[in-house]
Amino acid sequence: MKTFTLPGTELTVPNVVLGLMRIQEKTDEEVRTLVRTARDAGISFFDHADVYGSALHGCERRFAEAMQLSSSERAEIVLQTKAGIVREGPYFDFSSEHIVESVNGSLEALGTDYIDILLLHRPDALVEPDEVARAFDELQTAGKVRAFGVSNHTPGQIELLKTSVTQPLVANQLQLSVTHAPLVAQGVAANMQALDQSVSRDSGTLDYCRLHDITVQAWSPFQAGFFSGTFLGSPEYPELNAVIDRLAAKYDVPAIAIATAWITRHPAQMQVVLGTTTPERVAGAAQGSDVPLTRAEWYEMFRTAGYTVP
Repeated sequence: MKTFTLPGTELTVPNVVLGLMRIQEKTDEEVRTLVRTARDAGISFFDHADVYGSALHGCERRFAEAMQLSSSERAEIVLQTKAGIVREGPYFDFSSEHIVESVNGSLEALGTDYIDILLLHRPDALVEPDEVARAFDELQTAGKVRAFGVSNHTPGQIELLKTSVTQPLVANQLQLSVTHAPLVAQGVAANMQALDQSVSRDSGTLDYCRLHDITVQAWSPFQAGFFSGTFLGSPEYPELNAVIDRLAAKYDVPAIAIATAWITRHPAQMQVVLGTTTPERVAGAAQGSDVPLTRAEWYEMFRTAGYTVP
C-alpha cells in the first residue's frame, strides 16, 4: 500500500481509504472483519459523515460500538468525518453553530476526543465564510479537529472560504471513476467544438487542487454514474471490462484493483474512497494501490470508458 504525507498535515496516509457509510445494519463481527481486512491491506484511514446511517451519526456510532478502540488503537488510524448536510431538510448548513454541534455529535458517537480531518460535506449556497472560520477556529483551539477540508467543492467555492478560513483546506472529496471522470475528461478534450466532453463543468477543479496542495479523495470509484451501479462486469461497458480483465490478468490482481489503479496512477496523488462492505472487495481493491499502469493502459481504459482522446 502506497502512503504519503497529506499536504498541510503531519499525517502519513494510504492512497486507499475505507468509507463506512453502509455499516449501519452490520453486526459487530461484520464491522470488525471489514476493518481488520482493511488494516491487513494497509488501509488505516476511515471515512465517515454525520448523516451516514439510519439516524444522525448512526454509522459513526456503529463503528465505535463494534470496534471499542483503545487510545493506542485510536492513535494508529485516521478518522475523517463530514458536516453540513441537514438530511431531513433537505438543505445545507455551514453556520458556526451547526458545524460545532455536528462535530460534538461525531466525537460522542465515535467515542474519541478528536477528529483527524473534518470535511464540509456539500456546498452551502448560503455560506458565510466568517461563520465557517469561527467554527474551525473554535474546533481547532479546543483540540477537537486537527485538519479541515471540503467535499464536492469548486475552486471558486474554496477561494470564497479562504477569504476567512485561515487553516489549510487539505482535501476535496469528489466523485471520480473511469466512467465518471469529468474532472479529467474536459481537459483532455479542451478546445474541441461541439463535443460535450469539452464543456467545463467544474472550473478546473483537479488542476486547482494540484496547484494548491489539496488532496482529491475519489468517492464512488467503481460507480458508472451517480449511484447507478458499478461498471465492473456491466454489460453496458463490454470494451472497458475486456481491457480491465486483460490488465487484471497481466498484473495478477482482481479486476477491482485495476479500477482502483486507474485513479491512483494519476500524478495528482489522489486517494480512493472505497464504499463496499464486502471484505474480499476491500482486499482486492487495495491491491490497486501498487499497480503501475502505463500511460498507454491508462488511456486505453479512458477511451473504452467512452471518452474522446483527440
